[in-house]
Amino acid sequence: MTDERPLVIMSDETLLDEILRLAAAVGCEVERAPDLVSAGRSWARAPLVLIDEEVIEGAVELPLRRDVLMVTKGTPTPSTWERAFAAGVRQVLSLPDAESALIGALADIAEGPIVPGGCVIGVIGGRGGAGASVFAAALGLAAGEDGALLVDCDPLGGGLDLLLGAESTDGARWPSLQLDGGRISMKALRDALPEHAHPRGRLPFVSCDRDGDGPTADALASVVDAGRRAGKVVVCDLPRHVDARTRPIVARADLIVVVMPAELRACASVRRVVKGLFDRADRAKLVVRGPAPCDLAPEDAAVAARVPLLTSMAPERHLDRHIENGEFAPRPRGPLITAARTVLAELRASTHLTEAAA
Repeated sequence: MTDERPLVIMSDETLLDEILRLAAAVGCEVERAPDLVSAGRSWARAPLVLIDEEVIEGAVELPLRRDVLMVTKGTPTPSTWERAFAAGVRQVLSLPDAESALIGALADIAEGPIVPGGCVIGVIGGRGGAGASVFAAALGLAAGEDGALLVDCDPLGGGLDLLLGAESTDGARWPSLQLDGGRISMKALRDALPEHAHPRGRLPFVSCDRDGDGPTADALASVVDAGRRAGKVVVCDLPRHVDARTRPIVARADLIVVVMPAELRACASVRRVVKGLFDRADRAKLVVRGPAPCDLAPEDAAVAARVPLLTSMAPERHLDRHIENGEFAPRPRGPLITAARTVLAELRASTHLTEAAA
């Protein structure tokens, strides 16, 4: 979070209270001044200035600076627009209609500049029991210290906290994480979430619970967007059937990993799963998990599934037993983490190429 504070010059107490409420909601501290004279040097120093109509009453123009927003109650009159722009105001925001725009401007100050490198990866099972949740958790660990955010998008998956052995760890799960689709900072989110401690750092995660509702589409979007803005690798454990709740997350995904066992029946299932990704099917790549009961090669499985092969992996010895005992700690050089690192390298390469093209 940045130490810079927006300057608020308001004489309308009702409007001031509303702005302070919105600022508090996104964790943004503000500096207040009753009038332009009292603001002093803060006028030029503040990263953003919010004023009401009385500030420009009788003023020919305001001292020259960028990022001055006028906030009004209700729709501004034509004369208000005229005086605002003549005085050098960049934008007029009328509440409550422009509340989201004002929240965004305040959140930008609270969070600081967008951190580069943020990306979204979806993980989906090619068939039931393919190991998608395990692979999603491994991606979170492989991303390194403070590098990832793990998001449970499947309310029927039993909860990622159980997989991580963190069901007793304090922190909000989806039923108690009250989000309505508005913007949330990564700092505020991390303060609320449980974390899984591992040798390379701490992995914040959002888990479904055994009771209560799963996430809404708006809540998922808020969490994923917060992680991406903060430069995190946001790993989303997706249900096999993409619906209205998870479709916005699939749309945000830079890469969709389809995990499948090396089985012929799984190849047929993968084709149906990928078809359900609609216009994001071209972002799907395959991770094939051994062992193969009939010696089906990963390359042949990819051809049969009609999905490009990203990597394959041998089984991780004793992993199932460790998970049942409440311990998720894949070997640092084992097949699971090695495959996860290969996927992350592909993700970073693809997002780098996309940014370069843009």
